[in-house]
Amino acid sequence: MNDLKTMLYFALLSGSAALASSGMARAEMEDMHHHHHMMMSDSSGYQSTLAAYEVPDVKLMDKEGAAVSLRDDLAGDEPVMLNFIFTSCTSICPVMSSTFQQVQQQLGEEGGKVRMVSISIDPEHDTPARLHEYAERYRANGNWQMLTGKLEDSIAVQRAFGAFRGDKMNHAPATYLRAGGPGTPWLRLDGFASASDIIREYHQLAHHH
Repeated sequence: MNDLKTMLYFALLSGSAALASSGMARAEMEDMHHHHHMMMSDSSGYQSTLAAYEVPDVKLMDKEGAAVSLRDDLAGDEPVMLNFIFTSCTSICPVMSSTFQQVQQQLGEEGGKVRMVSISIDPEHDTPARLHEYAERYRANGNWQMLTGKLEDSIAVQRAFGAFRGDKMNHAPATYLRAGGPGTPWLRLDGFASASDIIREYHQLAHHH
């Protein structure tokens, strides 16, 4: 490692270790960070960081129009993959949604225990009916949930995950992975992680969980 990479590595390590779940051994954190630093230094097109996000207690709405408490929805021990989309988006969202579709296909039977969640950042336009159409377009099965709701509730979730950009046109691609239940750290992938990238990162995270 050259000096710059070494400095970056220790900066990452000290910053995220403070945020990490207290139940995680430091050796495990160092091991994970070594892996994720290596991922950052290649040309994969995304960056990965560990973070502790608190899921806000908001009510959203699924594509059938049913109310969903996000905190309760994500309170189980199953792994979670989460992203933010809006159905009229023509650039980032189709790529991210196609990627989630590929993840769902590539995980196969294993995907049955992974909860996938896409939350609209344009809920005033994204009615449950529009989400329903969008879900059909990407062949989202029962484990892949799409949520909309009140604008302020969507913003609260975006803020909680450090994803709020003030305007939907400033939307930046990011995917969030959690290997276990509440209290376990989230892995944030900034950029266009491919389906194979996401699955590899998920398996690495699950291995350390």
